[in-house]
Amino acid sequence: MKLMKRMLMMVGLLSLTFLFIFAQQNAKTDENFEKQLINDYNVYALQIPDNLDFAGEPLPLKDPDIYERMDRELLVNTYWQSNGLLMFKRAKKYFPIIEPILAKHDVPDDFKYLAVIESGLTNAVSPAGARGVWQIMPATAREYGLEVNDNVDERYNLEMSTEVACDYLKKSKEKLGSWTLAAAAYNAGMSGISRRLSEQNVTGYYDLLLGEETGRYMFRIVALKEILSNADKYGFNFRDKDLYKNIPTYKVAVDTAVTDFTAFAETYNINYKILKIHNPWLREPFLNNKSRKNYFIEIPQDGYYSTKP
Repeated sequence: MKLMKRMLMMVGLLSLTFLFIFAQQNAKTDENFEKQLINDYNVYALQIPDNLDFAGEPLPLKDPDIYERMDRELLVNTYWQSNGLLMFKRAKKYFPIIEPILAKHDVPDDFKYLAVIESGLTNAVSPAGARGVWQIMPATAREYGLEVNDNVDERYNLEMSTEVACDYLKKSKEKLGSWTLAAAAYNAGMSGISRRLSEQNVTGYYDLLLGEETGRYMFRIVALKEILSNADKYGFNFRDKDLYKNIPTYKVAVDTAVTDFTAFAETYNINYKILKIHNPWLREPFLNNKSRKNYFIEIPQDGYYSTKP
């Protein structure tokens, strides 16, 4: 009987020992796994470059206020990885359209990053009524010669809206004296920036006390410029084939009404959806054109779409 008790005690002791060892091994495994997770994803403080500028106009980064505001925008936009990667993808598609128009008007190339923060390079719609990649308000669009109505809204035409943006920015630069202030005026208006400069008795953007949106505006532009110009430095990894491509098109002149854009698209071996992708400024499935205006409709070249009518 005593022998049996001793054997049962020994079995119990061995079982407890085994369970303890097993628990310790699991704990080590969990600990190693957690360490691996930590090592696989790291968040770093960013080193702000010593010489950041917008359109050749330097940021006064030795000012602690300017340094902190720049640091914030670099951090926010670096670690918002999904959005950042989308900006790389879309930039490959749309910058080749924007860049030559900026150059033609002698507007600094850095202004393409203004379009990035305005709309994310999409045909965005703001609560205030701004539309398109350049987020142009209806009154401004009409003032600069764009057609805006229920049938046609040329703010959605990237080439035409970029031309308008260039005209506005050049006028702002002439009035305010710097490209930085011209960019800020794109957000707050020429008169708004001019009034604040006068009220605060300063001459530059970085000396102004501004509201949240306009106060962050230039730092967001410069942050996107820095990140999109240095993918590897900020941890964005992609291949050229991962980026979006601009589909080659040709223009078809139309100076009459079009009663049915579905039928119109089919004559070019595409469907209505594809026609709208390349001509988002056509707001309805027909074109009134009572004035017999000459419109140019973009048609994609053959071979790029598999979807047919």
